[in-house]
Amino acid sequence: MSDVQVVLCTFPDLPQARHIGTLLVEKQLAACVNLIPAVESIFCWEGKISTESEVLAVFKTTAERLVELEQELLVRHPYEVPELLALPVANGSEAYLKWVQAAARG
Repeated sequence: MSDVQVVLCTFPDLPQARHIGTLLVEKQLAACVNLIPAVESIFCWEGKISTESEVLAVFKTTAERLVELEQELLVRHPYEVPELLALPVANGSEAYLKWVQAAARG
């Protein structure tokens, strides 16, 4: 089991996702972020079913940097309740996992 974490977070548009993603990589809170535009989200908010086009950001970080990454996301994110799901990486390419650990250092 590695200490690498994959964090999923949706954004209302590409410019905001790109801005926050870039900032988190610059601060070394994430090794990288993949932006997947045109994700359709169906959800219940304030008692109503809504459908929105969003951008899914997939952050790669470490367990050590996860709390700081979450804090930074919550401060900067435009949503009142942003999606923020952290998934532990059970296995992966050893070289890639080492790179994530080196790039997301504190």
